[in-house]
Amino acid sequence: MVDEALIAKVKETLEAFRPQLNADGGDMEFINIDDENKVHLKLTGACGSCPMATMTLKMGIERYLKETCPEISEVVQD
Repeated sequence: MVDEALIAKVKETLEAFRPQLNADGGDMEFINIDDENKVHLKLTGACGSCPMATMTLKMGIERYLKETCPEISEVVQD
């Protein structure tokens, strides 16, 4: 079971990143954190169909999230 404090910290961090996605017409939806500390997200709006979505996910969201929540192992798109 994932710690509720970690979930809250991840959600807070994602909210801080959200305006960058919104600026391009996109958004993200938090799904969950699994037992391997992988954060599962769904990119929506313009980000859901963008060919650069993987780069945004890995080089943007994942990098930013790991800086504030080092216990996170990876961010994956569902």
